[in-house]
Amino acid sequence: MLTRGQKEEQVRELKTKFSRATSVFVAEYRGLDVRRQDALRRKLRAEGKGTYEYRVTKNTLLRRAAEGSEVAHISAHFKGPTAVAISYGDPVGLAKILVEYAKENEIFKLRGAVLEGRPLGQAEIATLATLPSLEALRGKILGLLVAPASQLARLLAAPGAQLARVIEARRKALAEAGQGATAPAEAGS
Repeated sequence: MLTRGQKEEQVRELKTKFSRATSVFVAEYRGLDVRRQDALRRKLRAEGKGTYEYRVTKNTLLRRAAEGSEVAHISAHFKGPTAVAISYGDPVGLAKILVEYAKENEIFKLRGAVLEGRPLGQAEIATLATLPSLEALRGKILGLLVAPASQLARLLAAPGAQLARVIEARRKALAEAGQGATAPAEAGS
């Protein structure tokens, strides 16, 4: 049993985490054993590189921590066995992991989420999980930015390459005609 001071400390800690979070997902884990929950935690740590967190906390503490914050929108989901997954970075990556985990473990149910202060339902969470990750989007944007420069370089190099091919073709034609491409033609003999 937690003391009042420990509860107040947990509420302060959760308030801080909620204020830093880009997204918070609420899940029901009823019937999920410790081994499977630990597997989810390990996956979140590995793939999130420290930006994802999963914790099981008392609903009263979650409600108190959510009061007056952007997470307050989903406090209605804080009932029964509740776990929260918090992302401090890319919310899409966390949504993908949680949706995939829910498919593998039918007793794990996503109830709702908050993304940048906006509440999300189960359908919106599923849609979020289908989007490309932040890293993938950055790669696409970088590719779009680099493509015009590489096309310009190829375009500028093309006339010189064409001229070199024409000169080489002319040299070969002269060599085949027997005039010797390396010896200059003698004038006035």
